[in-house]
Amino acid sequence: MKRRDIVMGLTAAAAVPAVGLAADAQASGAGGGRGGSAAPLTIQEQGSFAIGGTVITTPGTFDPRNPTNPAGQTLHGDHARVFFQKPVRARTLPLVLWHGYKQSGVGWGTTPDGREGFQTIFLRRRFTVYTLDQPRRGTAGQTTVSTATDASTSDQWFYNQFRFGLWPDTYPGGQFPQGPEAREQFFRSMLPDTGPIDGEVLADGVSALFDEIGPGILVTHSHAGGFGWHTTMRNKNIKAVVALEPGSGFVFPEGEVPDPMPSSAGTLAGEAVSLEEFQRLTKVPIVVYYGDNIPTEPTDIAGRDNWRVRLAMARLWVDAVNRHGGDATLVHLPEIGITGNSHFLFSDLNNVQIADQISDFLAKKGLTR
Repeated sequence: MKRRDIVMGLTAAAAVPAVGLAADAQASGAGGGRGGSAAPLTIQEQGSFAIGGTVITTPGTFDPRNPTNPAGQTLHGDHARVFFQKPVRARTLPLVLWHGYKQSGVGWGTTPDGREGFQTIFLRRRFTVYTLDQPRRGTAGQTTVSTATDASTSDQWFYNQFRFGLWPDTYPGGQFPQGPEAREQFFRSMLPDTGPIDGEVLADGVSALFDEIGPGILVTHSHAGGFGWHTTMRNKNIKAVVALEPGSGFVFPEGEVPDPMPSSAGTLAGEAVSLEEFQRLTKVPIVVYYGDNIPTEPTDIAGRDNWRVRLAMARLWVDAVNRHGGDATLVHLPEIGITGNSHFLFSDLNNVQIADQISDFLAKKGLTR
């Protein structure tokens, strides 16, 4: 029996008692601020587990009388860690939420100002939700390759990079939660990698999750976007991809990679893969969302200019997928009248509205049964 079956069997036998039932499809009853009331929620099963990873062994023989000698000892590392919740009458396809750079699965759970995040919003919409910490991050921090912990001061850089505003100011009409308490909570949600970022390790870990749970929908944020393309190319259990502001790792067929795009934040380049690999991306519906305050002309403010080229590269990537027979859509939210969104669409004040956009997309593609 698979570990998932064991966990689900145990939790099903001890399911959370029914205390109410949220609306079936569109749950806008997400709570208000910290401690705010929300409609009761019935959870049939929940739990957590490690998935993927490897084991390394030091040559020699373990000596219990000298336990600090590594000879003959093992280390389990480079796995992902997953928390899941399954609602009553769950939809067929679950969501897998994959965080971005400097983040962990915590960011999907509660917004910096204490409102419900996507983890709970979509649970209310009867999706089983798997929220992961990628290998070498957060609760999946056990690494087989050591690295120095990054303790450099960088809050203001990321404040600008994530388009909350230009430090210390906020953008007029910005949707990211404002005020010192929300800012404090956000900065304290950031965390370093415990080992080098290795795309193969990350894709292997998330692919192992889809091997375990079966067909599902991958939801990526930022840095996870590029690794998500690679995971999708290798695992047929990924039936759709929702990419929130992918920032790098745009893959193109060999011979079709666009010219690198310079910006004041550095140069963004596409990645070449075989046409056979790329064709896998044309087999599933994909939607890519970008928020507001992305310049259309070059600027010397790096935190703004990098999104100019990333959005431009994303447009070329979507065109390439569709040119090869795929079903990819790019939604620049201001172009459909949704303004003020930061890089953290799922934490913004209008995150329920963003969730509505995603729900509508999944429904139109027949993925909400």
